[in-house]
Amino acid sequence: MNIFSYHLVKIPYNLAIKGLFSDSINKKTKGLIHSEYMTAMTLGSPIISSSRFLIKQVAIFAQWENEYALENYLREEKFGKILAKGWHVRLEFIREWGKISGYKIPKQKAILENESSPVVAVTIARMKPFAIPRFLRWGRPVEKLVRDHSGTLLSLASIRLPNTVSTFSIWKTEKEMTNMVHGHSDMSKPKRHSNAMKERERKSFHFEFTTLRFKPISEFGFWNGQENFIPNLKRN
Repeated sequence: MNIFSYHLVKIPYNLAIKGLFSDSINKKTKGLIHSEYMTAMTLGSPIISSSRFLIKQVAIFAQWENEYALENYLREEKFGKILAKGWHVRLEFIREWGKISGYKIPKQKAILENESSPVVAVTIARMKPFAIPRFLRWGRPVEKLVRDHSGTLLSLASIRLPNTVSTFSIWKTEKEMTNMVHGHSDMSKPKRHSNAMKERERKSFHFEFTTLRFKPISEFGFWNGQENFIPNLKRN
């Protein structure tokens, strides 16, 4: 069965720069369907700031034919061994909105036990260059909403130049995430997300855009000194 994985790892500066211009994960890796190498960013941070582009912090979002292919990559391949020293979560697909190239969306969908189960959301967008200023104007308030939301366990943004941007968030419950999406949370200015979606529908920011929802199935390693972000989940 296809699985997805989301990895966070800190790597040396020279290796991080190399990754900006070449594929750190070989596209011909056995069992790999698709992956995105991205530089991590702090959600909601000022556009010109040291926290906006965390060059040595790398996010990898990948899809694999099965869990064995991922485990083999982490165990046998040079960059896989680097990823194995970081943190990652393994994911089963639930839902997709929009479309993005590269990934193959499974026909088989996972089911959460109930709306109080934890859930992971990943967004990926291929930006229209001239739409970036408008996107930032509408997007940064949404980033702050997700970053500060009491329902998130971990959240961040990432970028792959020239035009790929992404967000990743782990939510305590599916209900808290969907309430945020529809503007029903208890946070101040709760409609920031729903208003931005209306603006996107009025005039798109992107060539391609998707929001993917996942069921987390296992979690491995440490990120910024912390482990076990997701309660009651299988550990390494």
